[in-house]
Amino acid sequence: MSDNELSTPPLPGAKPDDMFPALTPEQQARVAAHGRMRQVEKNQTVVEANAEPNKFFVVVNGQLNLLRVSEDLEEVIAVCRPGMFTGELNVLSGRRGLVRIQAAESSELIEIEREPLMALVQTDSELSDIFLRAFILRRLELIARGVSDLVLIGSSHSLDTLRIKEFLTRNYQPYSYIDLERDADVQELLDRFKIVIADLPVLICRGREVLRNPTNQEIAACLGFNEGIDQTHVRDMIVVGAGPAGLAAAVYGASEGLDVLVLESDSPGGQAGTSSKIENYLGFPTGISGQELAGRAYTQAQKFGAQVLIAKDAKGLACDRRPYVVQIDEGERVAARTVIIASGAQYRKLRLENLSHFEGAGVYYGATHLEAQLCSGEEVIVVGGGNSAGQAAVFLAQTARRVHMLVRGNGLAEKMSRYLIRRIEESPTIDLRTNSEAVSLEGNDYLERVQWRDNKTGRVETHNVSALFSMTGAVPNSSWLQGCVACDARGFIKTGPDLSPEDLAHAHWPLKREPHLLETSLPGVFAVGDVRGGNVKRVASAVGEGSIVVSFVHRVLSE
Repeated sequence: MSDNELSTPPLPGAKPDDMFPALTPEQQARVAAHGRMRQVEKNQTVVEANAEPNKFFVVVNGQLNLLRVSEDLEEVIAVCRPGMFTGELNVLSGRRGLVRIQAAESSELIEIEREPLMALVQTDSELSDIFLRAFILRRLELIARGVSDLVLIGSSHSLDTLRIKEFLTRNYQPYSYIDLERDADVQELLDRFKIVIADLPVLICRGREVLRNPTNQEIAACLGFNEGIDQTHVRDMIVVGAGPAGLAAAVYGASEGLDVLVLESDSPGGQAGTSSKIENYLGFPTGISGQELAGRAYTQAQKFGAQVLIAKDAKGLACDRRPYVVQIDEGERVAARTVIIASGAQYRKLRLENLSHFEGAGVYYGATHLEAQLCSGEEVIVVGGGNSAGQAAVFLAQTARRVHMLVRGNGLAEKMSRYLIRRIEESPTIDLRTNSEAVSLEGNDYLERVQWRDNKTGRVETHNVSALFSMTGAVPNSSWLQGCVACDARGFIKTGPDLSPEDLAHAHWPLKREPHLLETSLPGVFAVGDVRGGNVKRVASAVGEGSIVVSFVHRVLSE
């Protein structure tokens, strides 16, 4: 194996030199100033798989092997020779590693603890760029190869199987998948772990622990997503929600020296994370997927020191005291001097009698590659007339036989960008039905037929359809606040100039000054993004609100 060579081909467009660059002697010296020299012997394990990434290594002399470990069998997947360094995204997040690192020969290493490394990343822009690029490419490579001790056994017609797939994918966690309907040898695996059909989906975690239809919180706990994050001390700023607005607030807050903790109930990206392609976001002329945008922002926030609790849902806000306390699942509590509410919104559900029966088994609320794989070559329906629905229709038209787009209004111009309207109009695969709505869902275990009605003529049509993508309206995720802040009639949070004198009087606003632009009726509590009343439903707008709110946080902290 030659220098920098991987044991299997890298991702298309990713060169081994990009994933495993060699630092110059001068760069190594800058790293060494933050760590210490260490000698290791041949075959000595430097880092064990599933261990917390407390250390980072640069090879000065010798060689380290990165090993994939499965049932006590080792496979060399990459090597680090002189000048190269260990680590991938888990170093930034503090999560457990996916590979074993072992000395192939007697070696001299620079060893640096994780905290000094994070400080180095924040202060040395050249090394920061080298490390971040390598970390991201390495994680993508691990995902592409399925380098993981996670095995998911499920069904393509199961809501919980799809939920677990989305949770792992959107958290950039590699896993192997076995489909109950397609893999003839699955029964042997089920018998081995004493799993019955009623237990599915099942996640085999680290090759040993068997989780039967686990919640996202149970998966996060098994994988150690939130280990090492102190939940006891008072933060400068808690951000509730890791969508574009929340991640922007985390990036700007942490980069300006604030102690930031982010609470995310599911996965980074929010509703935008389910977008297959965003083409009108500034700076990305060829477009970017919502998941990729969220992943970059998530890494950026961690680079500056923001900490993120995954699968931790805000259940309430203790708003009668300072510092404020956000209540989380299972009685956990975190405290902060200021709170930014970025909990977003969710699509309004269709008023169909048996909707819940088909959710995840034909009815979906996001159009990513996971959902698209389930309906390739089939007829599908997209319900909605906004940009998200338009992006979904254009994306699905690439693989579906026919996309029926149902819009209750007379057309698309009111809520959709012109470039999407043109693509829909010009696509031979998309059938636009205005003044139309779905009225019935039919099927046994999964969706098989859909009826829709033309509201102008009253005509009802029945089509054999296996997937319906619902992207209509928005319901704010604000109920967890339980009246702590003023909201409008639809539950969107009022901020700044939208707060009337009556709102402030009812909230007993205690300060002489008026609320800041994005401040709620509670001093030091802000709302940004889709949960805020009057928000502009654009990713760029959410990012803008998340970035500028930090300036108001500084003012509150100085009061």
